[in-house]
Amino acid sequence: MLKQILSKLPRKSYKSTENRDRGRNLATNSYNSTGSRSCDLGAKSAKLNITSVTAYDSACDRGQNHGNDIQQGVTSKLNGILGFSSYEGLPELRDVPSSEKQNLFIKKLNLCCIVFDFSDPTKNLKEKDIKRQTLLELVDYVTSVNGKFTETVMQEVIKMVSANLFRTISPQPHENKVVDGVDLEEEEPSMDLAWPHLQLVYELFLRFVASSETDVKPAKRYIDQSFILKFLDLFDSEDPREREYLKTILHRIYGKFMVHRPFIRKAINNMFYQFIFETEKHNGIAELLEILGSIINGFALPLKEEHKMFLIHALIPLHKPRCLAMYHQPLSYCIMQFVEKDYKLADAVIRGLLKYWPLTNSSKEVMFLNELEEVLEATQPSEFQRCMVPLFQKIAQCLNSSHFQVAERALFLWNNEPIENLIIQNRNVILPIILPALEKNSRNHWNQAVRSLTLNVRKIFDDLDPELSNECLHKFEEAERKEDEIKARCEAKWERLEELAAQKALSSKAC
Repeated sequence: MLKQILSKLPRKSYKSTENRDRGRNLATNSYNSTGSRSCDLGAKSAKLNITSVTAYDSACDRGQNHGNDIQQGVTSKLNGILGFSSYEGLPELRDVPSSEKQNLFIKKLNLCCIVFDFSDPTKNLKEKDIKRQTLLELVDYVTSVNGKFTETVMQEVIKMVSANLFRTISPQPHENKVVDGVDLEEEEPSMDLAWPHLQLVYELFLRFVASSETDVKPAKRYIDQSFILKFLDLFDSEDPREREYLKTILHRIYGKFMVHRPFIRKAINNMFYQFIFETEKHNGIAELLEILGSIINGFALPLKEEHKMFLIHALIPLHKPRCLAMYHQPLSYCIMQFVEKDYKLADAVIRGLLKYWPLTNSSKEVMFLNELEEVLEATQPSEFQRCMVPLFQKIAQCLNSSHFQVAERALFLWNNEPIENLIIQNRNVILPIILPALEKNSRNHWNQAVRSLTLNVRKIFDDLDPELSNECLHKFEEAERKEDEIKARCEAKWERLEELAAQKALSSKAC
């Protein structure tokens, strides 16, 4: 009888609660699996989502959603969260009165906060195309707008840009890809699958920053230091198209937001430190150096001590990593900008090159010699004299390199008239250092071109100062004779030791 009474009790509340819990779990799981990135759709979207959840819970409480009805409710809720249905409900900006354009612009920015998963090319095709068309419309609006952007608009623009751009950059492993500064594998750069949307977001942000309607004073509250740090992190992207946009936009930010200039320089400085002394892996060093080349070009004279320290502690050590070939050209340009602005820095630059001079990497040595020639062209005699002894000791080693390109590149220094003049003016110090290397080359180097160039350099000194040339040659021959005598004595001593060892062995055997 008790069972019969219990069976007649209402179970509606239990069932509706169970359905509601099932619905919430299914909605949460479905939402978490729809893409790798999420975003905030703004106050209006949040209100829509809360209304949707409330309506769904209410329907569950009434016991009206069962089986397929629950699935349809969850799908409707998910579409509300992602905003797919809202895309179709917004008119074009050109079709509304001027008084309503700003509000519609903000709504479209909120819709573009949705980030789609491009790893599956068959997923959300319609919505992706709608977002692309919306972004194109926003780009046109930012380009042609008349009147200053309000703070609300600025905030929404930065929110949309952040939602789309700030993501985890996962660079491919660099091991075994670059050895001795040379690419071993001719691989195509990794292209971001989401580029159809990313490009338009970058284009919109570029035009927003460059626009005369963007007032710096309110905009700097949203393009702040935190935003800049996240923006700089994107330079490690594998996609060269993205790095090109980043370079252009960062340069615009640096030019427009003067308050952020010291912070940007310091942040780049820290990125270089991490690259040089920790990781030696970064995809955007070349682009950052290109920006710095323009920045350094605008430095006022006399140079601040902060800027000189940046040269010595960040730029010169960038010669250390093995992948120097990836960014050597913009690095060389930056360093030349410093030398041209302050000739007294030439000594520090040359000594820095000598400090990081490669020992076993011939292709890197050629790059160092190329840069050295540029620096020497801009070097004044007083600075040249301060570093010429260690400099030409290194050049003498390069002259004797068994790698013909290194020896050839070192000999080409004499084809540069300003450098040749510096050498001639200081020949009393330089010739005794390099003549042994020249003499050995002319006798023994395996490469005919190197031997020919060596004889041309010898002839310059012979014609200019035959007395000094003969004196240096005599000293070299005397030193060579003494070296041969020492070598002969060492060989004789070694032979005597071997004889004594053999006699001792025979005596031990006889005993």
